[in-house]
Amino acid sequence: MKTKVKNIPNENINVITLGCSKNTVDSEMLMGQLAANGKNVMHEGTLQGGTVIINTCGFIENAKEESINTILNFAERRKNGELDKLIVMGCLSERYQQELKLEIKNVDGWFGTHHLPEILKSVGADYKKELLGERLQTTPKHYAYVKISEGCNRPCAFCAIPLMRGNHTSKPYEELEFEIKGLVRNGIKEIMLIAQDTTYYGIDIYGERKLPELLKRLANIDGLEWIRLHYAYPSQFPLKALDVMREYKNICNYIDMPLQHITDNMLKTMRRGITKQRTQKLVDQIRNKIPDIGFRTTLLVGHPGETEKDQQELMEFVAKNKFDRLGVFTYSHEENTAAYQLPDSIPQPVKQERADEVMTLQEEISAELNQAKIGQTYKILIDKIDGENYVGRSEYDSPEVDNEVLVSTLNNYARLGDFVNVKITDATEFDLIGEVV
Repeated sequence: MKTKVKNIPNENINVITLGCSKNTVDSEMLMGQLAANGKNVMHEGTLQGGTVIINTCGFIENAKEESINTILNFAERRKNGELDKLIVMGCLSERYQQELKLEIKNVDGWFGTHHLPEILKSVGADYKKELLGERLQTTPKHYAYVKISEGCNRPCAFCAIPLMRGNHTSKPYEELEFEIKGLVRNGIKEIMLIAQDTTYYGIDIYGERKLPELLKRLANIDGLEWIRLHYAYPSQFPLKALDVMREYKNICNYIDMPLQHITDNMLKTMRRGITKQRTQKLVDQIRNKIPDIGFRTTLLVGHPGETEKDQQELMEFVAKNKFDRLGVFTYSHEENTAAYQLPDSIPQPVKQERADEVMTLQEEISAELNQAKIGQTYKILIDKIDGENYVGRSEYDSPEVDNEVLVSTLNNYARLGDFVNVKITDATEFDLIGEVV
């Protein structure tokens, strides 16, 4: 009689992250919990077998397609026995879980954006409440994203994020301070403050906008060298935050403020809660208070109701204000949003043409601004080595989305995660070239 040999289960858990920096934080928190449970967890690894957890994005059509294609790919591998288990989580799963279950087989579990304990249970792990802010980083060891709140209360017509992330919920001061002090102890030098809307911080728990107070508290954390502010909503922006930015040297002269559009017609249709005049006034106030600020914005073109006149007025606004950094999205017709009730009548080629027109103008502006930096010296944080160059950033640049500073490894020396002074010797549209001084 043959003795049956029991197969030893593969305990590897491979986490795949799609989408924005907020998903990055969610994946890192999940991985921290898994590691604390003794699991062998990796991020976007290549090992065969075990469990794969896909953290999906459901923001716009391209992101949804990427998420669905990734799920289909791993579902096929699950079917072929290459995986022991496949779990799907995140925004796409939150929004379309029922439809996805019917269409895609060989997935062992579907979870939304607020189901961390349930996800852990599905892979034989327990949720550990004591792990406040602890995580396994997927970014370089010297910078991290920190989510100061979850969800959004804004009524923007085009946006489905509240459907996936729920209403705005701020994290208390003490929780954020504890989390960031832990990151600094582990070698973090720079944090990026993120949320769906950072300017709304504190209203739900303190009764008023408390972003200025939060910035002040975080700026007093020993060892934290750079704090960077992202996703600042323009309507009712707390101007006192700029006073704090001026007061503390470790708060970067940088702001990421998605303006989306400029014409009164489009701002009203988009339900942005602001006018062209107030938007221009705010841009001027920010630059008057901090002339040296790196101003990043994001625009949305092709929204229902947008005319050629709106597009030309937007171009004039971009040309006038010369934003340091700028990105453009084309409108995506999202179910259950207010804009979905309007006809998506602008053809995709026209949307793309408008986006390309804005970006061509921005390339010219960026080239002009970068040329003016030649001969100046900046404090640069070295992120990585790429070929024969160190790749770093100034305080005016956030990872992945902004300019990079390239320094040759042949005649210069630096270590990853170090700050070095770099004199700019040349410039292109989106990169600066320099040498360590």
